[in-house]
Amino acid sequence: MKKALIEELAVQGVFLDELAEQVGRDYDAFDLICHVAYDQPPLTRRERAEGVRKRNVFGQYGDQARAVLDALLAKYADSGIQSVESMEILKVDPLRGFGTPIEIVQLFGGKAGYRAAVHHLEAELYAHAA
Repeated sequence: MKKALIEELAVQGVFLDELAEQVGRDYDAFDLICHVAYDQPPLTRRERAEGVRKRNVFGQYGDQARAVLDALLAKYADSGIQSVESMEILKVDPLRGFGTPIEIVQLFGGKAGYRAAVHHLEAELYAHAA
């Protein structure tokens, strides 16, 4: 869905890389679009991640699973939402420190539980727009 939206924007002449170059590379695509389209002050990815941490929304997960989600928030802050959505993220530091991708997914009760947790993380990142 997000990829299709980015591709459609490019067809319409809106190139997010160029926009990020003008506004700032620390902003999420969502914030760049809202800033340009609606004159909303953008939040950096780091500010969005900190907002999720402050709201402490992952209390239903165990300690290890919460640590994985926190590491995913850090990855989002550094490199954006696309990196968090990929299962490949589980193979890089600091995530691989929690075990193999299969072991990490099992912290959430399986692949469906892990994907639901990532979806929850994404929803929380964008729940409180600027």
